[in-house]
Amino acid sequence: MPPPTALIIPAVKRHTATVIMAHGLGDSGAGWVGLAENWRRRQKFEEVKFIFPNAPNIPITVNGGMRMPGWYDIVRRGESTNFTDLQAQSDEVGITRSQTYFHSLISTEIAAGIPSTRIILGGFSQGGAMAIFSGITSKEKLGGIFGLSCYLLMHQKVQSLLPAEGGNKETRIFMGHGDSDPLVRPEWGQATAKKLKDLGFGVELKMYRGLEHSADPEEIDDVEKFLNDTIPPLGDQPSL
Repeated sequence: MPPPTALIIPAVKRHTATVIMAHGLGDSGAGWVGLAENWRRRQKFEEVKFIFPNAPNIPITVNGGMRMPGWYDIVRRGESTNFTDLQAQSDEVGITRSQTYFHSLISTEIAAGIPSTRIILGGFSQGGAMAIFSGITSKEKLGGIFGLSCYLLMHQKVQSLLPAEGGNKETRIFMGHGDSDPLVRPEWGQATAKKLKDLGFGVELKMYRGLEHSADPEEIDDVEKFLNDTIPPLGDQPSL
C-alpha cells in the first residue's frame, strides 16, 4: 500500500531546490508544516519547495500491534536495548519499502528539473532514520541529509547497500540529538555518527543539553543554518 499523498509547500519564487522532511512514528506531514510556514513568514527559503510525506498506517509491534502512521515496524526487546539490539528484529521489508518511496520522491524532483545537489532529505525520529538510510543508499548525489533524534537502520548490512559508484560520501550530513532523550537514546545517535564516519561519510552530530525526544528552537536554528549552507538562494543564476 503506497503512503498517503504528501503535503507540499511550493516555492514562492523560482523553484531551485527541494527539501523533503519526514515525520516520526504516529505523526503526519502536517506536524512539521509549521517549519516551512515559519520560514515563509520570515522570507526564508523562498526558492525552496517543501515536501512533507505521510507514512502509511501500519501495525506497530512495540505499541501492541496498534495501527498508526509509520515508515516501518518497531520491535524493541526492553529497557536494556542497545544499538546492536536495534537490528536484531528490524523490519527490513518495511524499511526497504519506505526507502523505495523516498528514492522515488528524489527521482520525481530530478525529473521536474531540480538538480539532485539541490535536494535535501531530512526527518525526525523514525523519519530521520529513514532520511539517513535513504540518503546514504541513494545513487543520486544530494545537497544534504539531516536526521533529528534518530539512528542508523540496518547498520550491520548497510555497507553492502551503498552505491558502488557516486552516492553521497561527499554529502554533508547533520544530526541533532537531545542528551536526555528517553526513547531514541543519545548513545544510539552517537553510535550512528561513528558508524557513518567509519563508512566514510562526513557527519556533524550536535547534542542538545536537557532535550528529550523532541526538537527545540536551537536545533531548528541549526537546521536553518544547514539549509542556508547547502541550498543557498540562486537568484537569477542557472540551477545547473
